[in-house]
Amino acid sequence: MLSDTNPFLCRDFGTPHSTFPFDKIRYEHYEPAIEAGMNEEMDEIARITACKDEPTFDNTILALEQAGGTLETVTTVMGNFLNALATDELHAIAERQMPRLMEHSNKIMLDRDLFERVRYVWQHADEAHLTDEQRMVVDKHYKSFIRNGALLDDGQKKEFDSITQQLSLLSLSFEQNNLKDQNRYTLHITSRSELAGLPESVLTMAKAKAAEKGLDGWAFTLDAPLYVPFMKYAADRELRREMYMAYNTISAKGDEYDNRETVVRTVNLRLRLANLLGYATYADYVLANRMAGDTRSVYAMLDTLAESYMPLAHDECERVSRLARETDGIDVLMPWDWSYYSERLRRRDYDLDDEETKQYFEIGEVIRGVFGLATRLYGLTFREGKSIPVYHPDVKAFEVFDSDGRYMAVLYTDFYPRATKQSGAWMTEFRPQWKDADGDHRPHVSLVMNFNPPADGKPSLLTHGQVNTFLHEFGHALHGILSDVTYRSISGTNVLRDFVELPSQFMENYSTEPSFLSTFARHYVTGEPMPAGLIDKIKRAENFNTGYACTRQVSFAALDMAWHDLASPFEGNVEEREKEVFGRYAVLPRVDGTMMSTQFGHIFSGGYAAGYYGYKWAEILDADAFSKFKENGIFDHTTAKSFRDNILSRGGAEQPMDLYVRFRGRKPTIEALLKRNGVK
Repeated sequence: MLSDTNPFLCRDFGTPHSTFPFDKIRYEHYEPAIEAGMNEEMDEIARITACKDEPTFDNTILALEQAGGTLETVTTVMGNFLNALATDELHAIAERQMPRLMEHSNKIMLDRDLFERVRYVWQHADEAHLTDEQRMVVDKHYKSFIRNGALLDDGQKKEFDSITQQLSLLSLSFEQNNLKDQNRYTLHITSRSELAGLPESVLTMAKAKAAEKGLDGWAFTLDAPLYVPFMKYAADRELRREMYMAYNTISAKGDEYDNRETVVRTVNLRLRLANLLGYATYADYVLANRMAGDTRSVYAMLDTLAESYMPLAHDECERVSRLARETDGIDVLMPWDWSYYSERLRRRDYDLDDEETKQYFEIGEVIRGVFGLATRLYGLTFREGKSIPVYHPDVKAFEVFDSDGRYMAVLYTDFYPRATKQSGAWMTEFRPQWKDADGDHRPHVSLVMNFNPPADGKPSLLTHGQVNTFLHEFGHALHGILSDVTYRSISGTNVLRDFVELPSQFMENYSTEPSFLSTFARHYVTGEPMPAGLIDKIKRAENFNTGYACTRQVSFAALDMAWHDLASPFEGNVEEREKEVFGRYAVLPRVDGTMMSTQFGHIFSGGYAAGYYGYKWAEILDADAFSKFKENGIFDHTTAKSFRDNILSRGGAEQPMDLYVRFRGRKPTIEALLKRNGVK
């Protein structure tokens, strides 16, 4: 039988904690499993709609929650691998199956009989004496049907189905073009004289990359561990310009990997979809289901941040420009100069150098420190599960336990770049948390990064910025690990998008706290603790160029809104649209030909469309939340327990503002953020 040979179709994986048997999954398993999963789910939906009993939470909503298990299994693995292990074979499978999967999903969401049963439960929720969680689940499913076209007429449903299928393929194409265009670029250098300024650790990585590509000398790619330090340290201005242009023209070169047409088609299809559902813009459609609520609230926040931070950003730019002018005679600071001279200014003013701090951030010790923080705050412990299958040799799996020894989760870590991995860093799940008659099903969570790999016999040494990234993604992981709800649709990170970044950005606060850094930062050779003076430098430099950083994030959020607050189809030029938006926040000259939109994966393939503002929205929350820890002690058990009980464990079981107020005792204000950044 198929289920005997296809691991996706096995009811029992026979692995620790029923983790995915990655060692047994083959490309030929995906499509048969997708086909079987779709058939199975349609049978389950048919049983729900054929039920003659009055619609109830159990026979309709819970049955819907439990439907589609097989399909979810295979699409979860495929979706995660399209980001972390994206081979040509897998992309080909996805291209064939994504339209079918979207059509299948639409059949369910546009099923009139199913919707009527869901609506009946929603309408009679008060008299059904549902729990608060059940009310949230009912409301979430009802809104999902509405937002996915359940109230449309037959002709509109057909158009909705067509639009969503097109959008799924456009998203996949956008990702593929980014990855392929990024991977084809290499700056190959054979003359040591062109490498002035670059630290030996970076040269070692570049030499290893060259050897990997069968080249002599040094090879620099657009992967973060090579691109970021090159821009920060390379003294050769022309080479910095070349690298900058290569990175900032990804999928914008007018060739087969160009995403400009994809951007235009995507925003116009999204607008049409929103119009079908009765919204004037796609942003209106998205924000109706967010904490912000509407575009006015988003723009008000962005305007407040710009007013507060832009004067500081211009002052910072002038200081960096002055250094470039005085030391190297550069009259106009260009974008490819920013990282280089900013780093020189930081070393001058704070005597702080990433190459020095990296010696104290060996990845094993960082893992120990970050995991140890979860132990100190929440009582969690981590043990490597060597018998748990992993999907790549770089990946490790950890079993997570609570303070009483209770098993909590499996955590996968995937830290190093490879050609099949998207750039950036993210947390994802292979399985959420939920409860049923069989007990509490614990989550399987994954952390995916692009850190400096070990090279030339040396371990992976992280910059302080990478430590911060680790803490950020680990905050998302804790949101999943500590989930304690009944229903999978509201567990872990299944919360409103502008609330999901609170747990992650909250953890970033610890990256500059001396009492945290002192718990793990040790020299990778001598084992000596990081000197108190160096920790103090990190703390003093935490707001270095914070105005520029904030203004940059605001500009990205504004670009996102500009694409999704359109009230009529876009027929213009993508680059000109960007110029118009970025010009309001510019502190550096804009370079013709460069584009953000064509590689803005967050909004064109990552689920943050009309939602990128959420990073700044949640930053206001995280600063306000951490201010309570600062008042009571950053490791205070009572405060940590409240944060766990009211934020991390509750997922989407209640309205996010209700959860926040229960933790903080009041609604958040922007004051803590301004104070943290030294703006006020």
